[in-house]
Amino acid sequence: MPASRLQFACRRPPLRRLIRSSGVPVPESRPVRPKPVVLLILDGWGHREETADNALALADLPHWRQLLATCPHTLIHTEGRHVGLPDGQMGNSEVGHMNLGAGRIVYQDLTRIDAAIEDGSFFANAELNAACAAVKANGGTLHVMGLLSPGGVHSHESHIHAMLELAQRAGVPRVAVHAFLDGRDTPPRSAESSLRALQAKCDALGNAHIATVGGRYFAMDRDQRWERVRRGWD
Repeated sequence: MPASRLQFACRRPPLRRLIRSSGVPVPESRPVRPKPVVLLILDGWGHREETADNALALADLPHWRQLLATCPHTLIHTEGRHVGLPDGQMGNSEVGHMNLGAGRIVYQDLTRIDAAIEDGSFFANAELNAACAAVKANGGTLHVMGLLSPGGVHSHESHIHAMLELAQRAGVPRVAVHAFLDGRDTPPRSAESSLRALQAKCDALGNAHIATVGGRYFAMDRDQRWERVRRGWD
């Protein structure tokens, strides 16, 4: 069959008639394809009326301002209880991404652990108490390591304090704390106050001490750089 005849034979009208002749209903026209919806996230992009120290307000953004002037828009909360965090706790990219499109508030680990500490269920955690019982039975030392930070992104220092209290209640004779300092989700040099508070907690409990101090850059690397993690581990 010549190419031109083959092309004609494959056109839609003859095929449509063939299908219709078999008794299968065929729509007269192709359904309208829905227009796409794009979810675009601009990390670090926010809204504030004041122009002082406001990079977006001071920048030349003609397309952005045109969108605001001509398209429906609204503002959403990105902090505190609106995204499953404690009141007054700033949001972050990880929390924002989890809440976008969920259709509900996604309560974060920070909020859930805080609630468990407050209602006492944290101190009844079976796994944590089993670990403490094993250390106590062997007369060993319980090693507690984690991010010592009030940042609330990957941890909160109050959770380390609660773990030390749990170990003290369980009768663990010795607890060694390995504190990873933040420096990313907290201001520079803010670790001093966190270390002072941790030392005060250790002194009050009597069975805990700060064993090592390091930075999250080494101990919490997420890019599988073992040579970096090794420096924090060793």
